[in-house]
Amino acid sequence: MTIKEIQEEIIDEFSMFDDWMERYEYIIELGKSLPIIEEANKLDENLIKGCQSKVWLFSELEGDIIKFSADSDAILTKGIVALLLRVYSNQKPVDILGASTDFIDEIGLKEHLSPTRANGLVSMVKYIKMYAIAQQTKLAN
Repeated sequence: MTIKEIQEEIIDEFSMFDDWMERYEYIIELGKSLPIIEEANKLDENLIKGCQSKVWLFSELEGDIIKFSADSDAILTKGIVALLLRVYSNQKPVDILGASTDFIDEIGLKEHLSPTRANGLVSMVKYIKMYAIAQQTKLAN
């Protein structure tokens, strides 16, 4: 699936919930399916700066696609990063870099997070894009 198709699927899923408590529960459930980072990659250099809780994000290039794994010490944050990895993992770096993040606003996620969690969400997206730049550079060489 393309990034856009995955984003549209997520927007459809979130539209099925009547209120934000149900959406929070869904996000927490998503966290249980997160591709967990290996302990060996839970390094300070893989910690996302700007998050209230600890979030580790790791990427590796397999062929011409990026596979992400992550973990967090907070259940809601784990769900948020799982949502992002669903969109951006197993994609080409160039597609990640060209992808819109409008789906985050369309599902209303940022406005229903505390300011510190919203900042963390922005940081997670920024790190995913930075990893994509780094991996795209490897592919170009």
